[in-house]
Formats: sequence, structure tokens, C-alpha cells
Amino acid sequence: MYFVHMGEKMELKVGKRKLSVSNLDKVFYPAGKFTKGQVIEYYVRVAPFLLPHLKDRPVTLKRYPNGVFGEFFYEKDAPGFTPDWVKTFSVPRRDPTQPPIQYILINDAATLAWCASMACLEFHPFLHRAPRIEQPTHVVFDLDPGEDTDILLCCEVACLLRELLETLRLKCFAKVSGSRGVQVYVPLNVPVTYDLTQPFARAVAELLAREHPDLVVSEMSKAMRRGKVFIDWSQNAGHKTTIGVYSLRAKRERPYVSMPLTWEEFKRACSKSDIDSLYFEADEVIPRSKKVGDLFAPVLKLKQRLPQNFSAATGRLSITRSTCSTLKAKI
Repeated sequence: MYFVHMGEKMELKVGKRKLSVSNLDKVFYPAGKFTKGQVIEYYVRVAPFLLPHLKDRPVTLKRYPNGVFGEFFYEKDAPGFTPDWVKTFSVPRRDPTQPPIQYILINDAATLAWCASMACLEFHPFLHRAPRIEQPTHVVFDLDPGEDTDILLCCEVACLLRELLETLRLKCFAKVSGSRGVQVYVPLNVPVTYDLTQPFARAVAELLAREHPDLVVSEMSKAMRRGKVFIDWSQNAGHKTTIGVYSLRAKRERPYVSMPLTWEEFKRACSKSDIDSLYFEADEVIPRSKKVGDLFAPVLKLKQRLPQNFSAATGRLSITRSTCSTLKAKI
């Protein structure tokens, strides 16, 4: 990647593509004066780690033309000025009377850089890949801290969630959101539909809420979340997205990143009440990733099946601790 001056604008070359970019000195994150140019540079450098997780996934862009404290908007439809070399995929809307959405597919570094040049700070991919938009590749549990709590309690709940999933012989991987929460991913990578993954996620969340009522809530009501962690199982739906791994967040004045951690790091942060160890700025991501590798790589390939006796046919499902010994997953 390199920039070439062209009057007021500059030309950015990424691979074989040339992009016209502007306002590279505009500050997007006030602390440390992290600029638009640095946002683009970050995404180009992190591309080898990020792109495999975005490949063929329709993605919602969250754009901040005037930085993190300016107005923002979500963009689903590829804008009219999208270059013809950017791949898109047509997805029907929930309202069949409306035209389909042309989602961008970020399959190469040039497309990633182009999106960043449009002031896209956050990337929110779906749990499925095109063209099989009815088939999620994993289950996600989005852990959201309520009032009077923080990310440390999310880490504690994530570890409890991991222990429960292990009783079902399911491996899981977790990342900090780059904001206040944690996401836990259960890779599947086998034929399955949202009609099965969402009831499963809900049943697991409800079991943890019953076992740890002082820590966990599985109900949507915000009034019930004070001092607890809400396990959002509803993210497992064909119309919902989750913040992508290695994406920047636009929640604070520093460029924090949604970053995968080892379970040992989660446990250590909890035992030491070390909240700072759960936040990673953009300039920390590349050195760390080169050292430890992509901790989320197994999410892409590990094949697992949900418990063999678990069926969504009964509608509202429930898992109890006693049934965990009989509800075993096939791996």
C-alpha cells in the first residue's frame, strides 16, 4: 500500500487497485489524533487476519464521516458510486414488496481499503456466507453488561458459558467487543439453519440464567439487566449482524478493536480485575497477531454439530444440567 499526491486528493494503491482518497488528515479518534489515513492503513495491515472472517459474508457498514463523535449511519445497500470491481450479493428484504439489498462482499484488501476510505469504522458481518444465507456457520452469544457492571463480569460469564458448552462437547472461542462486551462463538461449519441455532442459543442462555441468577439474565427487558450480564441469544438470526473480529469500534475516543483472546487471558483478567488487559488499540493489533496468530482461525474450519437429540421442532426448548449428560454434540 502506498499513497501518491494528486492535488487535493491522493491516490492509494492496494494490490492492483488504485483508489482516489481524500481528507486523510481528518482526525477520527480524538485521543492520540488517530486519523482517517491511519484507519485505512490499519485495515490494510490487518487484512491478512481479517479477510478470511469476512470472505463471502454480506456485511453492514457503519460509517462515521466526521469521526467517532460525529453523526453516523449504517449502510447495507452498496452505494451508487461503488466501483464495478467490488463484489456484491443480492439479499431479499424481510418485506418482499421492497427491492433486495445489494450487500458488499469484502473479499480482498482493496475492497476493505475502499470501505475504510468511505469512513467505515465498523464492519458488521452476518453469521452466514453467500450464497447459503439460510445457513449460519456458527452460533454466537453476545454478552452485554447491564448498568453498574462492566466487561470483567462479561469475562466471568463467558468462562461459565464455556464450561457449560464443554459438557455438550462443544468448543468455543471468545473475543472482546472493543466496547463493553464479549462475544462467544461456537463454530459449526456444517449444514444447519437458524431455526435450530437460535433455539439452542436461547436454551443455553436460559440455563445459565437459572443457575446464576445473580450474574446472568436471558430476558430482553433492560430493566432486568442492572448488575448482571445479558446473554443475547437473539443474534442468531438471518437478519442480524455482529461486530466483526478485528474491526475497529467507534464507541470511544481511542481506536479500540474487537479482539480475540485466549481463555487463559480471560481468566487472568478476571482473577486480577485487570480491565485494561481487555482493551486493544489499533497499533497493538498487528504485533500481537503476528506473535500469537489468528486466535479465531478455528472458527473458520472447525466442524461441530449441535447435540444430536436437540430439535427445534418442539418450539420453545429448554436444556437442564441433567440433560447435558445425555445431550452430546457430534464433533
